[in-house]
Formats: sequence, C-alpha cells, structure tokens
Amino acid sequence: MNEILRTITNIGIIPVIAIDDADKAVPLARALARGGLPAAEITFRTEAAGEAIRAVADKVPEMLVGAGTVLTPEQLDSALDAGARFIVSPGFNPDMVKYGLSKGALMLPGTATGGEMEQAMALGLEAVKFFPAEQSGGTAKLKALAGPYKNLKWLPTGGINDENLTNYLSLPQVVACGGSWMVKKELIENERWEEITAICKEAVRRMLGFSLAHVGINCADEQDARQIADMLCKLFGFERRTGPSSVFAQDAVECVKTPYRGKNGHIAIGTNSIDRAVYHMGLNGVEFDESTRKPGTIYLKHEVGGFALHLIKK
Repeated sequence: MNEILRTITNIGIIPVIAIDDADKAVPLARALARGGLPAAEITFRTEAAGEAIRAVADKVPEMLVGAGTVLTPEQLDSALDAGARFIVSPGFNPDMVKYGLSKGALMLPGTATGGEMEQAMALGLEAVKFFPAEQSGGTAKLKALAGPYKNLKWLPTGGINDENLTNYLSLPQVVACGGSWMVKKELIENERWEEITAICKEAVRRMLGFSLAHVGINCADEQDARQIADMLCKLFGFERRTGPSSVFAQDAVECVKTPYRGKNGHIAIGTNSIDRAVYHMGLNGVEFDESTRKPGTIYLKHEVGGFALHLIKK
C-alpha cells in the first residue's frame, strides 16, 4: 500500500475543510492535531485553498495535508506546489487522474458507480473516493460492491457524521472516512479551536471503540486455573470454557494455566481496529511490543498495576 494511503488508513478520519481565511488555517490544523486527527483535505471551493495548504504544510509539519475539489490541471499543480500530499476530486475524470499520476500524486477521484470504479482500477488506482456516500447508497452499496471489487479501497465522503462513522469504518475495504462535522464553517469563522479539538477527540473515541474485553489471571498451573474459574462460575453463574492455554469464566475472566505476561496477569481491551488504535495511542506516546503482534492482538510495552495490557480486535 502507498505510504500516504497507509497513513490515511491509520488516521481513519479525514476532516474536509472549506476555508475562506488562510490566516486561520494554521490554528485550525493545530486544533485538529490536538484532537487526534493530524490530517486535512483543504478544498478548492474557496480562493484561499492554495495559500491555506501552503501555510499548513510549512507551519504544521505533523499534518498530512491534501487538496480537495481539484478539477483542473492548474489547480492540481497549485496544490502540489503548495505542499499537498494527496489529491481528491468530487468525480471521476480519467484525464485528470492520468495527469496527477504523471506528477507522482496520490489520486483519490470521486466515484459512485461500478463503472467508474473499474475505470479507476484500470488506471492502477488502489483507492478511490466514494462520493456522495450517503446519497449514493451508503454502506449497503459498498457491501454489494465489495465482492466484485474486492481489491479496491474506498474513502467514503458525503453525509458522514459522528453517528454513522463506525458503520463505514467497519467495512474492511474502507481506508478512512472524509467528513466536515468537526470543521463546520461557523466553528472556523468564530475560531472555536477548543470545540473543534473536543469534537475530534470524540470522533476518535467512537472510531476506536475501546471497551474492557476480559481480565486474565496468571495461575500456578492447570489445576489452579480450573479451581479459580470454577469458583467464579459458581459465584456469578458463569459458564466455564476450557481452551489449550487457559480456562475462561464466561468471557469475563481468563485463568491462564501457565503464567504469561504481567506480574499478576493481563487486561484485554477490545477495539474496532488494532492498527488505528496503535497509531492513535502512539501519538500520545504509548509504546507497543511489536514482537507480540499477532492477527487481532498486540501487547503494550508497559504494565499497569502488575497487569500487562493488550489490545484485541472486537
């Protein structure tokens, strides 16, 4: 996967910005980054787009900034010259895609039909924008298209909000969602940066969907594990489930037959996406032990209260 596209995938949500005053681009970008969304698609719907992209690229290097609503070769050249890392358009124009590819740009043209998607794939694109997402059939349409176009990735935009975000992101072929609910015009005009940051944090929280999965107890041996699990089952009416390395009391407590990570055991936290969780927690300085990564799970490097922590895919 293209490295810029991989970063877009890890971030998961791409704010779509129409900005009239380029002087507000830098504080806006910093507000987004503080909220956990270090990315932005600045659209050429306003005359300030090019200057805003340049300001963010120069002053907020941690931001992955792209250009949206790119309709002409002149706009594309202006966007790339200003520092845009990816190019998004509302529709599919083969000539524009070819021109952008000739410039080495990551192109994400808008598509709404299977025919447009096939043309995009024929040009070598691994991902396209799905626009307008809700008006074009939403997740139901993407699920129907996933079979014939299983090698194509999508960036749905249009009608995405805090309520339907996770429905789109739950689809394996969706790399990220574009949205503007955290960068509404009135929020930008009134410089409500803290509110924008708070909205972004809530969006990231919903996207990652952290919840307690189970607690693991390090037991002395298999007999000890069975005894502890049986006691918990008797106390709370849980059902016992025995596996090769542990005995579960329902899904709540895992009694590990042979002591593993953590002085006392481990705490498993469920998440909607391991990769996105690792990326976003990494932004806050959390370190992971990559040697423990397996499909659907990874351990953090540090213990908490004598317990190892690991993420598991819901």
